[in-house]
Formats: sequence, C-alpha cells, structure tokens
Amino acid sequence: MAFLVIGLNHKTAPISVRECFSVSPSRAREALEHINSYDGLKEGVLLSTCNRSEFYAVAEDKDAGFSAMREFLFDLTGADESMEEYFFSYADKDAINHLFRVSSSLDSLVLGEGQILSQVKAAYTLARELGVTGTELNLLFHHAIAIGKRIRTETKIAFQSVSVSYAAVELAKKKLSGLTGKCALIFGAGKMAKLTAEHLRSHGLNKIYVTNRSFETAKKLASNIDGEAIPVNQALKCAENVDVIVTSTGAPHYVIHSWDTRKLMAKRKHRELFFIDIAVPRDVDPDVSQIPGVYLYNIDALESVVDDHIKERQEEAVEAEKMITEEVEAITKKLRYLSCRPLMAELTDRAEAIREREVRRALSKFEDLSEADLKNLNNMTKMIVRKLLRMPMMELNASAGTVQQGFYMAAMQSLFQLKGVDTGIERDSYRYAEE
Repeated sequence: MAFLVIGLNHKTAPISVRECFSVSPSRAREALEHINSYDGLKEGVLLSTCNRSEFYAVAEDKDAGFSAMREFLFDLTGADESMEEYFFSYADKDAINHLFRVSSSLDSLVLGEGQILSQVKAAYTLARELGVTGTELNLLFHHAIAIGKRIRTETKIAFQSVSVSYAAVELAKKKLSGLTGKCALIFGAGKMAKLTAEHLRSHGLNKIYVTNRSFETAKKLASNIDGEAIPVNQALKCAENVDVIVTSTGAPHYVIHSWDTRKLMAKRKHRELFFIDIAVPRDVDPDVSQIPGVYLYNIDALESVVDDHIKERQEEAVEAEKMITEEVEAITKKLRYLSCRPLMAELTDRAEAIREREVRRALSKFEDLSEADLKNLNNMTKMIVRKLLRMPMMELNASAGTVQQGFYMAAMQSLFQLKGVDTGIERDSYRYAEE
C-alpha cells in the first residue's frame, strides 16, 4: 500500500489555475462517494481551500494510484488536463511530511495562520463520515491534527500571526493610506467575510456595508459590526460612495462583472475604487482591472503585505520543522507494523477457532464440570495458544518494514494456511538456507 498526495497550491499555481480545482463541500461529498470506482484507490480525503486543492489517498500501487488520482481530479473539476503541469505529488514519507506541514500552517500563504487546521479537520471528518477512510488515513490525519495543535501550543508560530482576512485589510489600508473615515462594501457573509468585517471595523471606518445572496444573513453580520445590510441587487448602487470593496463569497462564478463596474465608475466620475477579491473561485471579473480608476487585487497579492512579525514566526517555524520530522519518523515506523496486522489477526483468529473447537470436544467427554473448572480450562488453553504464537508473532512484527517482511509473511501464510495478503513471494520458493 502507498500513501499519496497530489494537488496544487499557491506555490505551484496562480489563482486562475487554482480556482479551476476549487471544490465545495457538497461536490467533495459527491466525488468521494465514487472513489471506489477508480482502480486501486482504497481511501481518500479532499482538501480544498482558497490556496490549495489536494487529494490524499491510499492506493495499492504508487504509479497506478497517481494515475487514478489525476483522473479523479479531472473528472471532478472538468479542468483542462494540460493544467497537470501545476500539480505536485508526494508518496509515503514525503506525503506524510507534506500533510503535517499543511496542518501546522508551515505550508500556508500566511505562516502561522490558524484556519488551515480546522480546514484539514473538516476535510477529514467529511471523508470519515462517508466511510472512505480506513486504518491508514485515520491514523495519519489524527496525527496531522494532533501535530498541528501541538505546534500552535508549544511554539510561538501563531504569535501575532495574520489571517487571510487580516492581510486583506492590511492591503486595503496600505493602498488607501489608512482606513479612518473610509467606506467599505463587503460581498459575502461567511466566516472569511465575517473576520474581514471585524478587522475593518477595528480600523475606524466611517461605514461598512454588507451584501449577500441571503439578505437575512447579511443583516445578521451587519448588526454585529454596526454596519448596514444591502440587498445584493442594489449593492453596486451603494458602491457609488465606497472606497474599497472586499469580496469573499462562495459563488462558483463572478459576482462583479466588467460592464456593471464600468457603469459604476461613470457614476463615480472615475474616482478611485479598490477591489480586494479574496475568494476562490474569484468573485471579480479580471477584466475589471482594465477600467480607468479601478485597482483590483486578488488573494495572491496578499504576499506583498508587510508583516512586521514574520521574522519571529520564521524562527519558530524552524523548531516546528524539527517537531514534524520527529513525528514523521514515529508515524512511519507505526505504519510499517500496519502491513503485518491483518495477517497477525488472521493467525490469531485461526488459532482461537481451533482452541474453541477442541475445548468443545473435550467438554463432551466430561460431566458436571463446575464453573470454576470450566474457567480454568479456558484460561489454560488460551495461555497455551498465546505462548505458541508469541515467537512467530514477534518475528513477524520485527520484520515489518525490512527486506525480510515479505519472506516472513509468505512463510506464515504457507505454514498456517492463511489467506493473508499478496507478498510478492512464491510459496514454493522458500529456502531455509543461510542466505
């Protein structure tokens, strides 16, 4: 079995490519329900955020697994297969290291940001609920979540860290030379929009307008920040008086188009207007940036935001990397033993079935055994079985992850007539020579 990850992120692909692979929870649910139709894929988790789309899976074979995973992603998204050039892929130990770095925010656009850990947890929870995770993915994601929490508590990587929403507000402040007395319009009322609104409110804006497909949801957010809710079909009329528009909806299409923005700018007499689009897929048509007086920034522009505390977090990241390396080594050893467990369980079950059968035969020859005698008989036979299996089990366990593992597994299967798993060794080829 191989543990694999394939995907793209803010390091490997621009937002124009990333948005093609953005997957909503409902689409992820539907796709994961069909994972077994892809040859060789046993388990899978889909992680899709504004900065990454990644597919983790357990496969029977590495090469065939990567091929099936690519097919799965292109079937899911309908993206052009030429975009494969933006993919990264890792296997086994490297894949584990990548997952742990992602959950610990070491691979994030904003080092130390806290949202990614909850996003990893949500992606794993969905897959587990659908029954498409097994022993390996359960173990790996439990450890990934645990190491993410540990790094946030045992290091200062999250000390004065910034989120995407915070960085968006900092970018607006930078471009507008301050936000005091300014007006803003927020498209969206989800978690990211809420955080953005709260950050904006703390910077002394004169007015914050909130619009959303659900007007009731917009009113709820607006009331929390002392803002004003605007029906979505009247949002751009309101925009005649704002200085910055921040968009963070979950829409699968543009919510702000070039033609509407041109009409808006004509009414504003081309007074400067800043768009900060932190949605993936993007909310604002890129052509908007060609309109005189309009300045459009997407999520990739957040890297330019000055972060006064990045040096301290980078120093903490060095310590976090050490913790991850240790955890990867520990989990890799643990995974080696997993490959032997099914065979060990089968051997234990076979021995227990024989023990129970022989005890029943023996009992048929005795009469009026007391409960104490019956208990002693069962305990004695269980102990005999345990002691007989102890040495073979220890040898098999010790061979896990070594070149001898296949030999010991095949020998066990042959000697005890177990079904086991394919070891790649012909049973007739055993040699008990000194080699």
